[in-house]
Amino acid sequence: MRKLSMLLVPGLVSMALAAGPMLTSAYAAGSDEPSPPPKSDSSAKKGKKKSSSISDPKFLAAYRTAYTTIYDGHDYTSAIGQLKSLERADVADVADVANLIGYSYRKLGDYQSSKVYYEIALKDDPNHVRTWQYYGLWQLEQGNREQAQYHLNKIASLAGTDSSEYRSLAAALDKPTGATLVY
Repeated sequence: MRKLSMLLVPGLVSMALAAGPMLTSAYAAGSDEPSPPPKSDSSAKKGKKKSSSISDPKFLAAYRTAYTTIYDGHDYTSAIGQLKSLERADVADVADVANLIGYSYRKLGDYQSSKVYYEIALKDDPNHVRTWQYYGLWQLEQGNREQAQYHLNKIASLAGTDSSEYRSLAAALDKPTGATLVY
């Protein structure tokens, strides 16, 4: 039995990691679902290397469950609960988790809670591109076009103007004030 579990667990982790790239096509401008976290966004913090929770099978399974709750079920309230269960001081991917919690609160119209979680994500990882994108969309929803432009410029400096995050926020900024944002 022990031999079987030693073979099964790495195989399941490998399958889950292999499935990740298939999910990367969803991003805020073209879809109503958040993107899964990039593998490298949260791997370094303040110059120190830290291990990603993505290598932890329990974390990966719980994160994917929460992601599916958002992506497939659009059940943001349940996803918030699932993601909050991942909030631990030893989770290396705090920015990824906090960003999705912020996204979920934003989708529920709880802008104050959304802002709190976006700021937690950026405190954990000031270079977390998706948080800059989603927080920029939050800024637009609040009517803060200048702040959204600041977020766009930050994304350009971090990921370039050809990144999906930049294109998404730029497209939203191109819409006239008061236009309905689809993301």
